[in-house]
Order: sequence, then C-alpha cells, then structure tokens
Amino acid sequence: MTPELFWLTLTVTMTALFWMPYIVNRMVEDGVLGAMANPSFDAAPKAAWADRMTHAHSNAVENLVIFAPLVLMLAIANVSTPATIAACQLYFFARLAHYIIYSLGIPFLRTVAFIAGFVAQMTLAFALLGAA
Repeated sequence: MTPELFWLTLTVTMTALFWMPYIVNRMVEDGVLGAMANPSFDAAPKAAWADRMTHAHSNAVENLVIFAPLVLMLAIANVSTPATIAACQLYFFARLAHYIIYSLGIPFLRTVAFIAGFVAQMTLAFALLGAA
C-alpha cells in the first residue's frame, strides 16, 4: 500500500465515523426509537453543535468525492512523491480540523481548514497533470 492510499484509508474511515456524535445527540433528544425513525430533512438537531456537525459531515463527504479519486488515480498512474504524500497527510488533518472547528462554530478557522484541504486536493491534481 502506498502512503497516499494509507492516508486515503484513514480519511475514509474518519469520515465514516463523523456521523456518530450527532446521532448520539439525536438519541438524547428523541430517544433511541426516535433516532431510528426517518427524520424529516428540514428538522435540524436541537443542539447547535449537532446541527453544525451534521453540516461538517456532509461537507467532508462532498470533498471526499474529490480527494478519493485523485488518490486512486495517483495509485493507478504509479505516482508517489514527497509532495503527494504530504498533500494526503495535510488533507487528513485539514478535514479533521474542519470537522472539529465547524462543530465548535469557529467561522474563520473553519475556512482556513477548508482551504488547506483544497490546496491538498489541487496538489494531487497538479501531480497527476505533471505540474508537480
């Protein structure tokens, strides 16, 4: 396994776990059976942090759709450089920071973390295009 695929695996696993805290919040608010019911799409969690966490999770999934194919294309093209490894590490920690910062409701730092993840994605794209 390449280092890039290792970091992709960690990122996918982390993203897969992001739903857990806000579902626990829903269980506290609505009970276990209430949390298992089909939620209406316009019903936000009562706790502001859980609502922000829901949005952070959605944003992580949306960006994983960009990051994962880039890493897979690197593996197919047999491209692995110190820059691509660093970009994958940066992406992982940027997305973790984004999730935590977004959940805490810190707007400016949330944007910084998001941009760091975007820079990591573009580093991978440029490496695939031969620019890095």
